[in-house]
Amino acid sequence: MGKMIRLEASDGHELDAYLAEPKDKPRGGIVVVQEIFGVNDHIKRVADQYAAEGYRAIAPAMFDRIKGGITPPYSDIQQGIAYMQQLEWPNTLADIEAAAAAVRAAGSVSIVGYCWGGTVAHVAASELDFDAAVSYYGGGVAKNLDKRPQCPIMYHVGDQDHSIPLTDVERIKSAYPDAVVHVYKGAKHAFNNDDRASYSPADARLAFGRSIEFLREQTS
Repeated sequence: MGKMIRLEASDGHELDAYLAEPKDKPRGGIVVVQEIFGVNDHIKRVADQYAAEGYRAIAPAMFDRIKGGITPPYSDIQQGIAYMQQLEWPNTLADIEAAAAAVRAAGSVSIVGYCWGGTVAHVAASELDFDAAVSYYGGGVAKNLDKRPQCPIMYHVGDQDHSIPLTDVERIKSAYPDAVVHVYKGAKHAFNNDDRASYSPADARLAFGRSIEFLREQTS
């Protein structure tokens, strides 16, 4: 079980973040980037999951740029999208950098993101200093193919994801031939989220196992 802490970005903006500590000496730090539904119970459990694997995990509240405590319900996707559209990349990256700085003493620092956070992880891997990155079903990745990840990166996508057509997956593979891309047969968008109807336990376990193996290989 983690706790909420306060961060300060380079421009002076203050934001909340959920910090989950491992039981033993950390094997590294990891920034967990939210979906469009804020740092809710699911995202906190994801951070706890990485902490259980030995990482100092931190999930910054990216919507604090708008106002504090934003966690839209899953039934109101449009509200989440509206909040996300109010954010600008320079500020978003400043908040990610603040989160990374908060766990950098743990050693190597990686980033993992989900949905909108999957796109953020992709862009942050291109613009900031990370040792590895994992992007789960980032619908905006194919719109940001001009970005060049500067660290090893892994992408997870379901082949039934309504927001990521398989043509986009092929474009990602073509743009980043060194990236690891996993496509999950029958999996829908947000297949890792155990609070949503699209949750696929088997695919979530497989993707998490692959992510942990990848992060350990890249940061050992």
